[in-house]
Amino acid sequence: MGWLWAIILGLVLGVLARGILPGRQNIPLWLTVICGMLGAVGGNALARAVGVETTSGIDWWRHAFQLAGAILVVALVAPLWARMRSGTHHRERA
Repeated sequence: MGWLWAIILGLVLGVLARGILPGRQNIPLWLTVICGMLGAVGGNALARAVGVETTSGIDWWRHAFQLAGAILVVALVAPLWARMRSGTHHRERA
């Protein structure tokens, strides 16, 4: 059941991140989910490092860190995906 929740959270965070970022991110849904999941993991690690891993009630700070992580990951992955899809990346030849 943990993987199902991770995928659902990744989907929600990834879609929110794409909606918050300006412009259009032409990445597929599966990559959006992965970016959201990576953002959640990074946000949890940062929340733990800052000391707000768990609080009484809803962990708003942890969720904010997760969303910020998802925004960062989508912002980094979307241009890389676009470059790969357009064929502008070049392989170096020996």
